[in-house]
Amino acid sequence: MKKLFKFLGLALFVFLIYFGYTTYPKLDLISGFSAKSMASGHFIDHRSQETIEKGDNDIEKITLAKNKIDENGKFATSSVFGFKERKAIYREGLGATLINADFDISKPYKVPKRTKINNNLPFPYGNNEPKVSLPNGMDSVFANIDYEKLEKAVANAFDVNGKINKRTRSVLVIYKDKIIAEKYDTGFDKNSKILGWSMTKSITATLFGILQKQGKIDINKPAPIAEWANDNRAKITINDLLHMNSGLKWEEDYTKISDVTQMLFLDADMTKSQVDKPLVGKPNATWNYSSGTTNLLSGILRKQFKTHQEYLDFWYSDLIDKIGMNSMLVETDMAGNYVGSSYGWATTRDWGKFGLLYLHQGNWNGEQIFDESWAKYVATPTNGSKADYGAHFWLNAGGKFPDVPKDMFYCSGYQGQMVAIFPSHDLVIVRMGLKEDPEFDFNGLLSGIVQSVKN
Repeated sequence: MKKLFKFLGLALFVFLIYFGYTTYPKLDLISGFSAKSMASGHFIDHRSQETIEKGDNDIEKITLAKNKIDENGKFATSSVFGFKERKAIYREGLGATLINADFDISKPYKVPKRTKINNNLPFPYGNNEPKVSLPNGMDSVFANIDYEKLEKAVANAFDVNGKINKRTRSVLVIYKDKIIAEKYDTGFDKNSKILGWSMTKSITATLFGILQKQGKIDINKPAPIAEWANDNRAKITINDLLHMNSGLKWEEDYTKISDVTQMLFLDADMTKSQVDKPLVGKPNATWNYSSGTTNLLSGILRKQFKTHQEYLDFWYSDLIDKIGMNSMLVETDMAGNYVGSSYGWATTRDWGKFGLLYLHQGNWNGEQIFDESWAKYVATPTNGSKADYGAHFWLNAGGKFPDVPKDMFYCSGYQGQMVAIFPSHDLVIVRMGLKEDPEFDFNGLLSGIVQSVKN
């Protein structure tokens, strides 16, 4: 018996050493991710705790977290084995924010002013339902579309018979401004708000295109960062930042404690996360994907306005609500800045509207939101990206998806969120889910849908 206890004691000791070395330093991140996800999913999309834990939080190590939702206080807390409890609060208009012990929850805060299109038009230029003319709910009939092939391609994106391999939540196909296919997984529908993760980056970049059209910014000028004024970072332009080509040091690794995970789950002001990073390459010659860069751009946007209220309103008044993405909510950090890298929520149809805005080169039902040249700008390969990246949009110019047209450019987010734009086919495809390439076959989905549309 003594030997058994000795063995168990030794095993426990080894486990504690292993746990302390491999997991304990990550507990802030684990509980932080879980609390933020819990608060956002529950209070923005009204998902149950069980649904969030089995879906959104069903990620290695995140499942270690124990969660609680406080309905009256509108917050969620998470901890791992009782350690490192984190709290995320929900505020109407700002979404959920992961807070620290220094955050004053009683302090007044500003919220963006929202407007809703009321023009009695159907989707996409109004909020009324599409004009349905078919029993299966499709919007219009096109003689050049093989509907059987289309339906098969869309259906193949979803799990069947209880499997959880593909984990697609929704697919939407828009052709010539008409919905020709729309499908949702169990528990989701046209009203479900889904986190776009890094698709939010494309929203953030678009605001610079709008400001440029308005004559209020020159993206080719040096970035207005005071900390860079007297060193070799002074040459970094806003254009370099939009292309993820600043040359600044940054580690974008979600599997460990890295620059990006510390920013998202520890930093109070995410717009400053990359400000202090040194140059490790040359501006416009060293491509490096960085969520810190996008939040830095969110901070630069803040500097374009005299007041914080104007900054908050601009995202919605000049883009999001202007094109009727009324379901969209972009969440803020503790300092009140939009987390432009990661935290945009919207329905699948509203994500589709954003794709249509680019398909039509910035023209929204007759109004030019940004110059036509901006759409070409974001879809032009940046130096060093192997033609996979433009200006806060991903590209297929390098043939990443071999059976898909090379003119496709797209918004992309963690776990396989995608808004794909096909200028040559007058087509937008949205896919939201929990699996990404290569686990999910995007080449098969996109090529199958495109092949069903005969030009």
